[in-house]
Amino acid sequence: MEQSEFRDSVREFLQRALTPDLRRAGELMTSVFADFDATMRWHRILHAQGWVAPDWPEEYGGTGWDINQRHIFQEECKLANAPALLPMGLQMLGPMLIHYGTPEQRAHYLPRILSGEDVWCQGYSEPGAGSDLASLKTSATRDGDHYLINGSKMFVTNGRHGTMFALAAKTDPQADPPHRGISLFVAEKGPSGCTVSRDIDKIGYKGVDTSEVLFEDFPVPAANLIGGTEGAGFKQVMSGLEVGRINIAARAVGVARAAFEDAIRYAQQRETFGKPICEHQAIQLKLADMATKLEAARLLTHQAARKKDRGERCDMEAGMAKLFASETAQEVSLEAMRILGGYGYTKEFRVERYYRDAPLMIIGEGTNEIQRIVIAKNLIRKYSI
Repeated sequence: MEQSEFRDSVREFLQRALTPDLRRAGELMTSVFADFDATMRWHRILHAQGWVAPDWPEEYGGTGWDINQRHIFQEECKLANAPALLPMGLQMLGPMLIHYGTPEQRAHYLPRILSGEDVWCQGYSEPGAGSDLASLKTSATRDGDHYLINGSKMFVTNGRHGTMFALAAKTDPQADPPHRGISLFVAEKGPSGCTVSRDIDKIGYKGVDTSEVLFEDFPVPAANLIGGTEGAGFKQVMSGLEVGRINIAARAVGVARAAFEDAIRYAQQRETFGKPICEHQAIQLKLADMATKLEAARLLTHQAARKKDRGERCDMEAGMAKLFASETAQEVSLEAMRILGGYGYTKEFRVERYYRDAPLMIIGEGTNEIQRIVIAKNLIRKYSI
């Protein structure tokens, strides 16, 4: 199916499937705390359609979409105010298990993730380890047929409502270099050893809860060590970042496009000095720059997704897409606020929400400063003399 046909089919589905309460839940995503029930209703709708994990292999319940199709879907969901972040953006544990999990881990967990029986939490960042994953302090000590986890995780997505962690911890604190001591676990919440110490109030993306979680002798079965081999966690997490960064870029394109479309619609309706403001050259220059950056961001995202679909390494392309698209989302949403003038600063219009959404995409999945370093290192290798 051609991209335009696929995009049309997604729009038709969203118009049909999104009931008023689900649209309202999507609209409130960054205005109030998570409407978890509405998000899970949306998960069940996508599950019935076969679109919860569309880029998983069909043998694991996917529909065989490529990454590009997945991100067209995400862009359209963002534009339609669908509460799609949980099913489409937070099930990264599934691909990790597909690529690195043992047959037993895949058989046990993938159906539960797909159905929504389990909700995934990300347990990577810590108070002293964000982009520098190798500096994490959380430990995993072998004790018979279990590991005991001790430490804390910060900015845990779905920390309050989630049921299952992708949890990175040090199994060898003395490893040199340090990243070789990191292992990755599937860790199910239990009655003891795991405490959500606080919820973190964010300026945007409030449709998904974010928490700090403490672990004290938290038992995780040894069978839940992903891949069954200690010390492979750093590679497993890093391999997911290419897809994660393309994912962020697609969401950023959706935010930028929503802001642009709201702005150009308003510019044709609002009149000053006897004519619509879209006829004033100052506004036309803004709209031209917004649309140009938006199109460039979309093309960079599609290029990275196509390279990933071909099975090629694309850390530079994913970094470029994430960097440019997220900065574009911030710039375009601010320009949209300026076009709307005083109304843009109120909650009567949606552009203030887009402006609050954008910073997370600049920071998440590796800050844009990190992206610039990744890009530069790849360029130096590519053009080495």
